[in-house]
Amino acid sequence: MTTYVIGDLQGCYDELQQLLTEINYNSDNDHLWFVGDIVNRGPKSLECLQFVKTLSQQGKADMVLGNHDFHLLAAYCGLEKFVSKSDTLQPILEHPQVDELMDWLRKQPLMVTHPIYNSVMVHAGIPPQWSISEAQNYAKEVQDQLQQSDWKNYIINHLFGSEPNKWKDSLTGYKRLRYIVNAFARMRYCDSNGRLEFQLKSVPVITKNNDSEYQPWFIFPNRRNKDYEIFFGHWSTLGAIDAYNIHSTDTGCLWGGKMTAFAMESKQRYTIDCQQLCKPKLKKKK
Repeated sequence: MTTYVIGDLQGCYDELQQLLTEINYNSDNDHLWFVGDIVNRGPKSLECLQFVKTLSQQGKADMVLGNHDFHLLAAYCGLEKFVSKSDTLQPILEHPQVDELMDWLRKQPLMVTHPIYNSVMVHAGIPPQWSISEAQNYAKEVQDQLQQSDWKNYIINHLFGSEPNKWKDSLTGYKRLRYIVNAFARMRYCDSNGRLEFQLKSVPVITKNNDSEYQPWFIFPNRRNKDYEIFFGHWSTLGAIDAYNIHSTDTGCLWGGKMTAFAMESKQRYTIDCQQLCKPKLKKKK
């Protein structure tokens, strides 16, 4: 059995199927981890969502929620300001089984832990001041909220926003939940205390003499979760990195890059070139 961690799909269903063929995926023996952003901007968001849902319900796959998956939940709840011309969510929203799909999606976790290895999966990252056990507990707080009967009210009125951008154990209520979601689903750069910076999205320049306050979340020497192998996506400009005990898996398929599967047992990366499949369909935002 092999556990394959697969980077952001974002509606690139045909590319996913090509990648599964490349790795000789065996649904009877292999298990898939999807790092989130299952949907949006690619041409087949509905097909991606249905595929992951089916495998998950069969016990053959796990996923975590990414920012685009939250975006879909918001659109379903009627937040039209989060729907743009570049979205490819309408086939999902118009599907006869949309209620069932969204009921399943909202119950997906923000963090998955491997049952054997010291390995976890999140969409964007884990703040350096959180241990793995703390991160698990914080993720569960959001998961519990999303499973409440009034979950739509939470999405509409309390989910979105960039404040607070600094973690405190004393944070309570929706402010606390908002930081947790932003850390797991949106984070790229932060400071050593986990203060989040959302404007920086470019490729980091990591040097010994770099004295910038904000750094990629995974490079801080004081990171309390560095003893665990952390798999994540979200940061397409970062590319493939297997260092600092982290593995980045979003290699930019949507933008004409590659789609990645990382075999956890063999530590081997598999990729397919998406240039001819995705790049002509979209222009990357500057």
